[in-house]
Amino acid sequence: MKHILFIATGGTIASKKTENGLTPQIKPEEMLSYIPSVSDYCEITAIQPFNLDSTNVTPENWKAIVQIIKQNYFDFDGFVIAHGTDTMAYTAAALSYMVQNSSRPIVITGSQKPINLDVTDARTNLLDSFIYASANDSQGVQIVFDGKVIAGTRAKKVRSKSYNAFSSIDFPSLAVIQDRRIMRYISMLPYKDPVRFYENMNDNVFLLKLLPGIKPDLLSFIFDRYDAIIVESFGVGGIPVSIRDAFFALCKENPEKLIIMATQVAHEGSDMTVYEVGNTIKKMCNILESYDMTPEAVCAKAMWILANSTSADFYRPINYDTIWPNEN
Repeated sequence: MKHILFIATGGTIASKKTENGLTPQIKPEEMLSYIPSVSDYCEITAIQPFNLDSTNVTPENWKAIVQIIKQNYFDFDGFVIAHGTDTMAYTAAALSYMVQNSSRPIVITGSQKPINLDVTDARTNLLDSFIYASANDSQGVQIVFDGKVIAGTRAKKVRSKSYNAFSSIDFPSLAVIQDRRIMRYISMLPYKDPVRFYENMNDNVFLLKLLPGIKPDLLSFIFDRYDAIIVESFGVGGIPVSIRDAFFALCKENPEKLIIMATQVAHEGSDMTVYEVGNTIKKMCNILESYDMTPEAVCAKAMWILANSTSADFYRPINYDTIWPNEN
């Protein structure tokens, strides 16, 4: 029988009502008492490194989770993490970059209602997660939620209250779980390389959401204080004329900055070559594109890049003095 480490971190699944609203209070042993049939699938050891509403989860908490997995990796067959839904997609993406080539499953789950309620999705989600983590063909980082298995870098919370809260963006769900049976849509090939752990993340990342008529006033402040800037643009990606000159000048002054073009559109991703507003600025600046990555995955990967790579790994050399069409 498989031995699974249960890492409880809080969230709605572990919450109880207070006069100020739901607050994580339920211990992992109590959570497990609501799914007694889990003993048919695996043996469980429980640990609780923190007990937070996921709104309060930070990269330091991701590091704590990774350290636990690293320390216990060869003593367990898999890992199940109970987590709040609000930042679950960020955590899933971050763990995907922080724990690579994992032949053991690292499953993240949670719920839209606390596990101690009579009507709740928590018990099904938690039991499904242990079933999936105990299966022989499971590996890597995934979210298990509402009967779907979603790759950690593809998950996005798309509903704030409904049980089907998460979608897999521009990529099929890896599997579904129905009546305690796993039906896989995508077969997983065994990892050829050994597992690798990355414990550092640099959260000096700013997400700049463009608005119609946006002004350049804050750009210098952002460039001065952040190592990576993710531009969440319209459509397939571009920089509006209202901030174009200032944006280019700051790119020229700060060539070491990691600049990433993303999109506010949920599906089908960016392609800056389509329109002049994107194609021109891409030629002029060292801008990476997120393409069809989720914003959560882009943010997590930017943090991973800053902590574990150098800018030379990602930038092509540009002579800024030769490319700005309005300069002599």
